[in-house]
Amino acid sequence: MATIDLIVLGMLKKEPMSAYDIQKLVEYRNISKWVKISTPSIYKKTIQLEKKGLIQGTTVKAGNMPEKTIYSLTDEGKQEFENLMMEISAKPIHIFLDFNAVVVNLDSLPLEKQKRCISLIEENIKELKGYLEQNLREKENAAEIPETGMAVLRQQYVLAETIEKWIDSVKNGFLD
Repeated sequence: MATIDLIVLGMLKKEPMSAYDIQKLVEYRNISKWVKISTPSIYKKTIQLEKKGLIQGTTVKAGNMPEKTIYSLTDEGKQEFENLMMEISAKPIHIFLDFNAVVVNLDSLPLEKQKRCISLIEENIKELKGYLEQNLREKENAAEIPETGMAVLRQQYVLAETIEKWIDSVKNGFLD
């Protein structure tokens, strides 16, 4: 998947690191909240990218610590990073919201169950919005968080707010 390639190559463009360090950075930056990426996919991706010659690994050992492989971009990897940046930014934007599968089928349920489904979606959006608010507060003055990362957090917050307003319109529309 090109998105995971771009995430991994982008992190390695900034600095060499191990697959474990990439995974920890993905967790810290909450990237899996806005891009489908998992811990196993990061490890698999580093192996694939190395086989393609886009990154190269160097095994290092520090003191009593176990050996680990530190990855860095090759020249081909730097070019692929730029190609993916251009390719993905030029694609039409698709917003996939899994709960839309529920919404399009609401009319197949009795009214009370329709209301319950919307209520569950509403609860999840409120939880997401609260999480994003807290995350924004914690990270807005953190020097190690790039402005681009903050831009994505703000984008996700705006989307959560918009979905929250949309839920109100659904409740006031066909669920009355």
